Amino acid sequence: MGPLVRSMRPKQWVKNVFVLAALVFAHKATSWPHVVTSVAAFGAFCLLASGVYLINDVMDLEEDRKHPIKQSRPIAAGLVSVPVAVGTAVVLFVATLFVSLRLGLPFLLALLTYLALNLGYSSGLKHVVILDVMLIASGFVIRAIAGAIALDVPMSQWLLLCTTNVALFLAFTKRRQELLHLGHNAHQHRKSLSEYTVGFLDQMISVVTSCTVIAYALYTLSPEITLKFGTDALKWTIPFVIYGIFRYLYLIHVRHVPGDPTATLMSDLPSIVNVFAWGVTVLGILYFVGHPATAG
Repeated sequence: MGPLVRSMRPKQWVKNVFVLAALVFAHKATSWPHVVTSVAAFGAFCLLASGVYLINDVMDLEEDRKHPIKQSRPIAAGLVSVPVAVGTAVVLFVATLFVSLRLGLPFLLALLTYLALNLGYSSGLKHVVILDVMLIASGFVIRAIAGAIALDVPMSQWLLLCTTNVALFLAFTKRRQELLHLGHNAHQHRKSLSEYTVGFLDQMISVVTSCTVIAYALYTLSPEITLKFGTDALKWTIPFVIYGIFRYLYLIHVRHVPGDPTATLMSDLPSIVNVFAWGVTVLGILYFVGHPATAG
């Protein structure tokens, strides 16, 4: 069971916190029914993501065996058989369907869109330069949209914009680190890497870094948001976002950490403290400083 659970990559479930964004920013975190709904949506994405990881590892079996890091994955290493991996994925997909139907057809359609994009990515789109990164980023955006759909609340344009930029930032930095760590053999492990250069990726990272900071700053300073939450205090969370981005850039440029953003952020204490401080500050401002009666 140990290798099978590792193949399901529960550590990657942290990515699904994007599903919970609508719960916090729609000012529903104090409503128990809405909390239960969001947690169920989060769970559905965890089940689906684990199933997708299993199918992806089966499809990439031969490539992973040649990869210096991925060759240690349980399926590539022979610790989990292909039939067991596929069977477990089917069970996870059925469980996801059961949970999703309870959350409504629109949520199920969002989940199926996420599944289709991931299967398309694994089937060959991951080899198409730029599109591969956009597909990775779309997974984060769909999570945020699905979270709003599950709660039946309007999807904030600001939430969509900020999520898109953060997702692109993480996706481009991941490609950059893969290219550096795999060296001259990078194209043998991922065809699209032959179309990338470190210089080109650094340019893309610079663009989305600027867009992320500007988008978040404009969000916190927007009259619409000030009216919605009854306070303009969200502007004091901008330094956390700036520090978090700069810290991550420091990790990849100076510390030369591997390409997995989740593992990097979860293992870096300053980043963990910064995210925690940002979260506590946001919750404090929205639910204690602001005026919930004005929130929409």
